[in-house]
Amino acid sequence: MSKFLIYHNPRCSKSRQALKIIQDNNCEYTIKLYLEETLTIKEIEDVLLKLKMEPRALLRIDEEDYKSNNLRNLELSDQDIINFMIKFPKLIERPIIIKDLDAVLGRPPENVNNLI
Repeated sequence: MSKFLIYHNPRCSKSRQALKIIQDNNCEYTIKLYLEETLTIKEIEDVLLKLKMEPRALLRIDEEDYKSNNLRNLELSDQDIINFMIKFPKLIERPIIIKDLDAVLGRPPENVNNLI
């Protein structure tokens, strides 16, 4: 059985709900507390590849760091966006659940069922 990896924020209800679905299905998992553990460029690029998303699509646009850094500026490159995600991990939409080569964004949390 493959193990799940969840990019988790314990303060986020959606993240807690997605984790509960994983636990309720007796799946093995690892938690990445991405707000506490520094992310790498390669790690974010890998997550984006598995999610089949562009960096900008993974941003939380209501965050203060989004507004104060003018991240709506379309002239920013994908690399610029990734660098902001590393500097301000709260910008990253959550939770992200990965299993093998597939990933889902846990919004809604039931999306994790697509990996079970």
